[in-house]
Amino acid sequence: MTKKVLVVEDNELNLKLFCDLLRAHQFAVEPVRDGREAVARARGFVPDLIIMDIQMPHVTGYEIILELKADEDLRAIPVMAVTAYAGREDEERIRAAGGGLVCVQADQLGAVHGRGGGADLKRERADIHLLRLPVAST
Repeated sequence: MTKKVLVVEDNELNLKLFCDLLRAHQFAVEPVRDGREAVARARGFVPDLIIMDIQMPHVTGYEIILELKADEDLRAIPVMAVTAYAGREDEERIRAAGGGLVCVQADQLGAVHGRGGGADLKRERADIHLLRLPVAST
């Protein structure tokens, strides 16, 4: 049976990247550009995984995760939170809300944590899985 992934991402380039990669590996993908539609789309699509951008307009990924985890029918779906900028407090807050995996943009790791680059951080904090995404300009 084909695994289904709901991708909640407001940046078109990032959304396309996720969807193209997942489809290339035989996943059924449901893209969601507006976070306000995420919970309803999750109910209709019933994904095996939700990839959730944290920094979106209108509603944050953090707020959506809280709503998903409060819903008896959706709470068991794993959520992979994706953000370009996450400090330790952000990561802990996302995990406490129910985001099981926090991915941060590799290009921003040095700037976020005051280091020169992502390699040191990856060795130091192996619990964060790196996902390279282009930086969107707003």
